[in-house]
Amino acid sequence: MRNWIKNTLIAALGASVALGGMAFASNVRGGCGWHGHGAMSEADVAKFRDKIIDRASSELSLDATQRQHLVALADTLHAQRQTFMPQGSNPREQLQALIAGERFDASRAQSLVLEKTEALRTASPAVIAAAAAFFDSLKPEQQQKLRDFMARGGHHGWRG
Repeated sequence: MRNWIKNTLIAALGASVALGGMAFASNVRGGCGWHGHGAMSEADVAKFRDKIIDRASSELSLDATQRQHLVALADTLHAQRQTFMPQGSNPREQLQALIAGERFDASRAQSLVLEKTEALRTASPAVIAAAAAFFDSLKPEQQQKLRDFMARGGHHGWRG
């Protein structure tokens, strides 16, 4: 596999794992929110995002430029999530609507899949570019630390 493609995929996956919490926490439109304590406000989402960025910046010893790339990636991921889950949409309600009638609404299900696929397809180039800019700005030892984090599944913390 070409080196730049491999690096882009690693960056995209690494960023997804490292910032996955932010995407999870950005569900502020109903649902159970973070740890089931209700929906998070935009201020809570911003606070959580800043905490994730601070933690990643500290663990990877990011310089100002690298941190800017990480913030840009976080902003791009948040924008993609907003596109994927527009204001006022509730995935649970959408799924419930598919099974509300006597028969499963296959045409509406297909329409939902097409909507989500198009939103993902449209926003993906910007996410890939932001992930590549962030990953490529890292020094080799920082890249390795990110790879190690991913190899542990991303859920065991940075240290260890």
